[in-house]
Amino acid sequence: MQRTVTQQIGDAQVSIITDGTFAFTPDLFPGTEAAHIDDLLAQAGASEIATNFNAVLIRHGGRVILADAGPRDLFGPSCGFLHDGLAELGVTPAEVDTLLTTHLHPDHIAGMITPEGAAVFPNATLHVPEADRVFWSDDSQFQGDLEGIRDWATLAQAVLAAYGDRLASLDDGQEVAPGLSGIALPGHTPGHSGWRLESAGASLIHVGDIVHAPALQVADPEIGISFDIDMDTARAARKRLMDQLASDGTPFTGGHFLRPAFNRLERAGSGYRLVPEG
Repeated sequence: MQRTVTQQIGDAQVSIITDGTFAFTPDLFPGTEAAHIDDLLAQAGASEIATNFNAVLIRHGGRVILADAGPRDLFGPSCGFLHDGLAELGVTPAEVDTLLTTHLHPDHIAGMITPEGAAVFPNATLHVPEADRVFWSDDSQFQGDLEGIRDWATLAQAVLAAYGDRLASLDDGQEVAPGLSGIALPGHTPGHSGWRLESAGASLIHVGDIVHAPALQVADPEIGISFDIDMDTARAARKRLMDQLASDGTPFTGGHFLRPAFNRLERAGSGYRLVPEG
């Protein structure tokens, strides 16, 4: 199975790596009626709430940049194919010089370390949104309603420790490599971010995790997912960015879009529809 799809963005070669696939259950979308979910799935011609776990490899200006790294073995045998994707692209972990994560959730960072906690990318500097680094490093956060994600914090802290002397920030408007800068999209996590790549007059936006279930949340951006730490703020970020993308026509990708995962957005009723790019 082919794990990658590649497009040229200006002078940059951008490849989406499908680390794995998954299907969500309806209960993960609180406040959304089951009948509405069924209607949206029917409109999309889908039989389940499908998602992908995507990483992005950017080769630009002599740099080899990996954005997010998938869930490794945490979500069962349908995931954990990052290294197959890298091999398909002819890239070894040692060649990655810049590593970044949109946020410190397990499905984005587990692939950055081995099960024993060693860094998988020995020559890469890891760029992390500062608000996420602070949040996930503070054990006092994970009690009460957040007690259930304490193990996620443990994993995040292990990743931060593995890259301890090779950590840097990914903050709003900050350039982490030529033409590549962060976009603050808080709500899903405190520091949740996307990024913008600009090269030779062309642009690509990565929307992070403002959408987890394309069949549902593109058509109805009001739908939140239980993984959002602040669902209202996440919803506002999703609606704001989707309105921008539909208005300016910039191609985009994200952590959970289905293949080919390069899209443009157009308005459709009270929501939107994806227009595959290329």
